[in-house]
Amino acid sequence: MQAFFAADQLLHDPQQFMRLGRIHKPTDLPARAEALRDALADVGVTLQEPHDWGRAPLEAVHAPHYLDYLETAYPRWQALGQTGLEPGIEVLPNLSPYPAYTSGPPGDVRPPCPSSHIVAQTGYYIGNLACPLGPHSWQAMRRSAHAAVSAAQALCEGERLAYALCRPSGHHAYRDRAGGFCYLNNSAIAAQHLASHLRAGQPSRVAVLDIDVHHGDGTQHIFYTRSDVLTLSIHAATDHYYPFYVGYAQETGHGAGEGFNLNLPLPHGSGNAVFLDAFKTALARLADFQPDAVVLPMGFDTYKDDPIGVFELDFDAY
Repeated sequence: MQAFFAADQLLHDPQQFMRLGRIHKPTDLPARAEALRDALADVGVTLQEPHDWGRAPLEAVHAPHYLDYLETAYPRWQALGQTGLEPGIEVLPNLSPYPAYTSGPPGDVRPPCPSSHIVAQTGYYIGNLACPLGPHSWQAMRRSAHAAVSAAQALCEGERLAYALCRPSGHHAYRDRAGGFCYLNNSAIAAQHLASHLRAGQPSRVAVLDIDVHHGDGTQHIFYTRSDVLTLSIHAATDHYYPFYVGYAQETGHGAGEGFNLNLPLPHGSGNAVFLDAFKTALARLADFQPDAVVLPMGFDTYKDDPIGVFELDFDAY
């Protein structure tokens, strides 16, 4: 199995995280990736440096104006400094545009932010206070996406299995909006690369099976109107849990994508038996879809001792 990770992914080092109205110590730290990197080394998996794919595979999923924002936000934010008014150490939003002005029906594409001001754009492109941007965040997130593309390319070249250690993570990132520690949707970028390149000259069918404790809302939204990419998510019920507004069982796709999104929300406190039963349901839908490739966003926050998780899985489940 080929596996990919770039040291630059550790450069994203958040300094703050807003939770329940209070500034907390951040939880999305470089140490998370370092622990996985070391665990892979312990079992003999060698991590390869991903190829630098530039922006092209990112633009296959994300809006160019959003990528422009992510790339330039930090220096523009710091440039706001003046006597008596110093910007914070990281870029964070203090605006939340009313949805009617920023989104439409499923499948609609938001236009670029109508304002060129960095404060306005931060409110437009950053969905919540879990996504601070620091001086090296752009480099970290682009290399994380490159790791995902490199793993997808390994399959295109004949590998049966490949692993990308992606950090910052990605499944809450929409086409043009960051959220929940996520900026670029690594799994969606990998899925799109596979859909376009797995079978030379022919379109491919790809499935994304998300088993993080949180619903993969960004991934769902990106592919919601498509029938060539099946999205499935097994997650904690979202009526009292992030991302709150989506992730419900009745969300099944739209237009050509109707029937190609499956959400399996589970009660908080679910353990191995409940989770694995839902996993069997997802596998049955996968078998029916007959994908050429499967992308597995594998969050380990389903584990019983995860600090912000609400499931009770133990090692036997994995």
